[in-house]
Amino acid sequence: MAKATFAAGCFWGVEDVFRHTPGVVSTRVGYTGGTTSNPTYHEVCTDRTGHAEAVEVEYDPAKISYEALLEVFWENHDPTTLNRQGPDVGTQYRSAVFVHDGEQESAARKSKEDLQRSGRYSRPVVTEIAPAPTFWEAEDYHQQYFEKRGITHCQI
Repeated sequence: MAKATFAAGCFWGVEDVFRHTPGVVSTRVGYTGGTTSNPTYHEVCTDRTGHAEAVEVEYDPAKISYEALLEVFWENHDPTTLNRQGPDVGTQYRSAVFVHDGEQESAARKSKEDLQRSGRYSRPVVTEIAPAPTFWEAEDYHQQYFEKRGITHCQI
């Protein structure tokens, strides 16, 4: 098994998309990329910890490639909005790929460059690509949030 970590706005929807992707073994939501140890949701929501709401994806590389996971990531958020996804604003909602090794970093950078060159977006792709720091698992009520509540998407 391998691990990938993505931030693309509110982690509830991001987690749900990846959890239903064939080849993904498990997902968990949490916080990464900040300065506070073991932050809570309420601390992260203050936009003062530096953490992003993120999803850690465990996947089977024999069934899905890291590049395919990157495609799922790009397809399911707007990578051109800095520290924002839809109505959610703050650094905790930034677009980021937290890489676990050099191969992931190379793949993420190439994928981002390809997306920018594709002309799909008129604005620059602002997605951060950075080494994966400590991943702090979010509180239990955030895990598989949609499934626990019987909903299929965020109500905006």
